[in-house]
Amino acid sequence: MKKLTTLLISCLLGMLTLSPVSANAAETKEKVILDTDMVEMFDDGVALLMLANSPKVDLLGVTCVTGNSWVQQGVAYSIRQLELLGKKNIPVYEGMRYPIRPQRHELFAMERQQFGMGHDSWLGSLDIKEPVSWGAFYREQYKTAPTLQPEKQHAVNFIIDTIRANPNEVTIAAIGPCTNLAAAIRIAPDIIPLIKRVIYMGGAFFQQGNVTPAAEFNWWIDPEATQMLVRAPLKEQIVFGLDVCEKVVFRKDHYDRLMKSIGKNSLTDMLQGTFVGQMFQKDAKFTHFVWDVLVAAAIIDPTIITEEKNCAIDINIQYGLSYGQSLAYPKNAPAGCQQARIITNVDQERFWNMVNEKGYWAISK
Repeated sequence: MKKLTTLLISCLLGMLTLSPVSANAAETKEKVILDTDMVEMFDDGVALLMLANSPKVDLLGVTCVTGNSWVQQGVAYSIRQLELLGKKNIPVYEGMRYPIRPQRHELFAMERQQFGMGHDSWLGSLDIKEPVSWGAFYREQYKTAPTLQPEKQHAVNFIIDTIRANPNEVTIAAIGPCTNLAAAIRIAPDIIPLIKRVIYMGGAFFQQGNVTPAAEFNWWIDPEATQMLVRAPLKEQIVFGLDVCEKVVFRKDHYDRLMKSIGKNSLTDMLQGTFVGQMFQKDAKFTHFVWDVLVAAAIIDPTIITEEKNCAIDINIQYGLSYGQSLAYPKNAPAGCQQARIITNVDQERFWNMVNEKGYWAISK
C-alpha cells in the first residue's frame, strides 16, 4: 500500500510539473485580419511587418481600403512590403474604392473651406489622382514587375468568409477607414456576433481632430461607415485615437535606433526613402507620430496599455462643422451606442523596445 501511495504521489507531481509545458504548447496564435489604407513603412507598413513576423499572431490576410492611399496603391504597397519581408503566404485583398458618402474626394476643397483645417496637412488619397490599377501603380512606383499577386476575391467577401469560418476567433485590426468592415456587416449581419473584437486606429474623443478641428482622418474619410461599425453590437471594441496616438512622438533618436535595429537591407532602403525617413535625414528636430503601429503592438502585447476610459461611443454624420467628430459618453449615451475601451496611454518604453525587436524585421529566406 505504501509503495502504491508513493507511486501515485510521484505521478501527480509529474503531471503538475508537465502541465505548464502542456499549456504553453496548446497556446494558440491570435488570428488577425489587417484592414488598412496601406502606406510604405510608418505607419501601416510597420504594423504589417510586426503582425506578419510576430510568433503570437496568425495574420490571415491584409484587406485594403481607400484612405491614406487609394486602395490600388494600398494593394501595391502591401505586396511590395511582403515581397521584401519574404512572406509569400499572407494574402492581400483589394477592397472598397470610395467612401459611402458620394464625392468625398471631389468636395474636399469645399469642406476644408467651410468646416476648417486641422493641425495636420496630410491629405492622403484626397491629394492624389486615383491609379488605373494596383499593377500599373506597382510598376511605376518600383520600376519592376511584382512577384506576388493579390487574391481575386474582394476584401469584403474575404472578411465575411473568414469570420464565418473562424467564429469568435478573429481580431480585426481596423487601421484605416471602416468602409470594408461596414460593407461586410451590412451584407452579412450574421458575422457581427462572430467577430472576437475590433481594434481601431481612429477618432479623437478628448481633444481636437487633425484633418479638421473636429475630426480625425481615418474616421472622417467615411463617418457613415464608422458609425455603422461602432454602433454594431460587437463583443469588444478597442480604440486607439489621437488621445493616445499623439502622446507617442516619433523622434530622431527613435529613428536612429530603429535603423540600427533593422540593419542594412531592403527594408532600411524603403524606410529611408519615405517622407518620414527623408525628413529625419534633413532635420534632426523633425517629429512624427506612429498611429497604427500602436494597434499592432497592443495585439502582440496587450500589457503596453496603461490607461483607458470605458465609454459608449458614436460619430457625427451630420454634414457640417462637426462632420466626422468622435463622441464619447461615460454615461447617458444616446440609444444605439455601444461600449468601447478608449485607450488613453501606453507604456512607451515597452512599446519602443517592441518596435526595435529584431524578430519583427527579420526577412524570411
